[in-house]
Amino acid sequence: MEPMKEDSKSKFWSSWQGMFLVLLLAALLFFLITEHTAHFLGVLPYAIFLVCPLLHIFMHRHGSKTNSREKGGHRH
Repeated sequence: MEPMKEDSKSKFWSSWQGMFLVLLLAALLFFLITEHTAHFLGVLPYAIFLVCPLLHIFMHRHGSKTNSREKGGHRH
């Protein structure tokens, strides 16, 4: 089986099937954004509070097993 050439990829996107696929994906993305923005913005404050513990653990490296004094860092 012969590998696909670069020309066959560019021909697909310029064909009517490729244009139809681009327009369909653009329409789906538009409706997804417009219909779910209210849901996303309603949950956003709660999501920020749920992310705080994860940020604290991973940003301060509390989960690491190395001793911070050995690296010259400070202790929390």
